[in-house]
Amino acid sequence: MPQPAAEPALHLPPQLTSEHWRAAGREMLAKLLGEFAYEELLDPRAEGGDRYLLRLPDADYRFTARRGAYGSWRVEPGSVEGGDDPLRFLQRARHVLGLSGDTTGHLVRELTATLIADAHLRATALTAAELADLDHVALEGRQTGHPWIVANKGRLGFSATDAAGWTPEARLPRTLPWLAVHRSLAEFRGDPTIYDTELDPAFRRQLGDRADEFHLLPVHPWQWDETVVGLFAPWIADGRIIPLPTDGDLRLPQQSIRSFFNLSRPDRCTVKLPLAVLNTLVWRGLPTERALAAPAVTGWIHRLRDGDPYLRDECRVVLLGEIASVTVEHPLYRDLPDAPYQYKELLGAIWREPLGRHLEPGERARTLAALLQTGSDGRALTAELVARSGLAPREWAERLFAAMLPPLLHFLYRYGLVFSPHGENAIVVFDRDDVPVRLAVKDFVDDVNLSDQPLAELADLPADIAGVLNREEPDYLCQFLHSGLFIGVYRYLAPLMEDQLGLPEQEFWGLLAERIRACQRRFPELADRHKLFDLFAPRIDRLCLNRNRLLLDGYRDRPDRPHAAVHGQVDNPLHAAAPPPARLPAQPSRAVSPAP
Repeated sequence: MPQPAAEPALHLPPQLTSEHWRAAGREMLAKLLGEFAYEELLDPRAEGGDRYLLRLPDADYRFTARRGAYGSWRVEPGSVEGGDDPLRFLQRARHVLGLSGDTTGHLVRELTATLIADAHLRATALTAAELADLDHVALEGRQTGHPWIVANKGRLGFSATDAAGWTPEARLPRTLPWLAVHRSLAEFRGDPTIYDTELDPAFRRQLGDRADEFHLLPVHPWQWDETVVGLFAPWIADGRIIPLPTDGDLRLPQQSIRSFFNLSRPDRCTVKLPLAVLNTLVWRGLPTERALAAPAVTGWIHRLRDGDPYLRDECRVVLLGEIASVTVEHPLYRDLPDAPYQYKELLGAIWREPLGRHLEPGERARTLAALLQTGSDGRALTAELVARSGLAPREWAERLFAAMLPPLLHFLYRYGLVFSPHGENAIVVFDRDDVPVRLAVKDFVDDVNLSDQPLAELADLPADIAGVLNREEPDYLCQFLHSGLFIGVYRYLAPLMEDQLGLPEQEFWGLLAERIRACQRRFPELADRHKLFDLFAPRIDRLCLNRNRLLLDGYRDRPDRPHAAVHGQVDNPLHAAAPPPARLPAQPSRAVSPAP
C-alpha cells in the first residue's frame, strides 16, 4: 500500500518578529511620506520650523522633515505622529492619493513583501565597519533596494519560499540548470568562444552528434517551473527544448534578482536571465530585440572608449560588456504584437563580463547604491570609508565626483551618448585606502540612449545598433544624469554626508557643479555641446517613479514597457550652486593613493 507523503513544513520567515516588523514599518512610512510628497502625490502643510501636517479624512499625520535639493523631502522615521503602519496609512490615504481599488489591493501586497525583506535585512544587519570589509559580491546582499521607489522589493510572483531562496538578501548560493534549445527556436549573438569558458563540455557530449543543432543557456529554476514548462510545452514535447543538469557552479543573485555572480569561478561571466516577476516598475524579463543587440552595442561602445585616449588612459573607465546572448522567442506570442510584453521576454540569457578581471591590485569596487547604506550601529558606510581614506569629507566627495563625472560627461558631450548611472549600474572603484579612483558601468543595451541631434560622431552608427538604442532630445538625455544619478543617488548622499560627516549640503552641490565646469574646461572645443546638453538649466522636469505605479499604469498589462511619469518641474540645485573656494583639477588625480 502506498505510504502517504510527508506533510510539508510551513515556511516561516525568521525575521517576522514584532521588533523588526515595526522598525521596518516606521522606516517605510517615513520614506512613503517623503517620496510621495516629492512627487506631489501628497501635500503636507508646514506647521512651523521643520514640522509638517498631513490631513487625511480619517487621521492626521504630523512629522519632522527636512527639505533638500530638487524639492526633496527627508522625513525622520521616529518623528511621525498618527500611526507607524504604512499599510494602514495606505488604506487611510487611498482617496487622497487617487488610487483605484485594484491598484490599492495589489499595492498592499507589494508593500508587504517589501516589508518582509526589510525586516530580514534589519535582523541580519552588519555594522558600517563590517560592511566596509565586504567585497562587491557580498555587499550586494546587504543593500536595501531602490532608494526612491517605496515598494522596491515587491517581487510579485515569488512565494515566501521563493524569496527565501532566490533574493539577494537571502545570500544563498545556488546552482543553475541549463537548457539546450534547437536553433529553429533560438538565436545566438556574440563571440561563440564564450562557450569555451562558460560551458561544461559534458553538456555537448550529452547531446551527441546533434550538439550543433542546439544553442545552450542557463535557466532560472523558478522561471522553468512557473513559465517555461507551461508556455513552451509543445517544444519540450517534440524535443526542441531539452533540460540539462546544472554546471555545478554556485551563483548569487544581484540586486536585480535576475543577474547572477559566479562564486565558484569568479573569472566566469555574470549571467542575466529572464524572470517573470513584477518588481519596481516592470516585469523582469529579457526583451528579445535588446538581448540580440547586446553584444553589438557592447562592441560599439568599447570601440568608442578604446579609440579615445581620455576615456581609455585618463579616466580608465570600465565598461562591463554584454558579450554574448541567446534569445528564445515564443512562436505564438511573437505573432501577437498587442499581447502583454511579459510574454515576449520569457526565455534567454545574456553573458556580462565580470568586474574582477578589470580591477588592478589593491582596488576594490562597490555599487554606487552601497554608499547610501547605514550599518546596524547607525553609522553610514560612506562615513566609514571617509574615515579609512584619511581624507577630509570635502576632499573625499571631490574624489568621488572626479572618478564618476568625467567619463559620463565625456560620453555625453563628445558622443551624444548617455548611460543610466543609477545606483546599481554605476560601480565605484576604490584604491586600497578606500579613495574613489574610477568608474565602472554596466547594463548597456537596456540603459544607453543616444542624442536625436545630427552629431557627426553618430553619423556612421551601425544599423543593428541604430534600430535598438533610443534617440532622445538633449533635455531628456540630461535627465538620465539628473534623475538617475543626481536625484536618484546624490539627493540621498548629500544629506547623509551632512548629518554624519559635517559636509554642508549646499557645499556638496557646489562641488558637483564645479566638477561639471572642470570637465567642460578640459574640452573647450566642445563648448557648443556643453550648451546643447545643458545640465545647469534653472528648472528641470520632475520624473516620478512611484506615481507611475499608483496613478498611470498600476498593475495592468500592456504591450510595451512603462516609463517614469513626468509631473511638473523642480529647481535645479546646480543652477544656483556657488563654486567652492578652491578650484578643482580638471580630471581625476591618481596621485593620492596609486595602485601598485
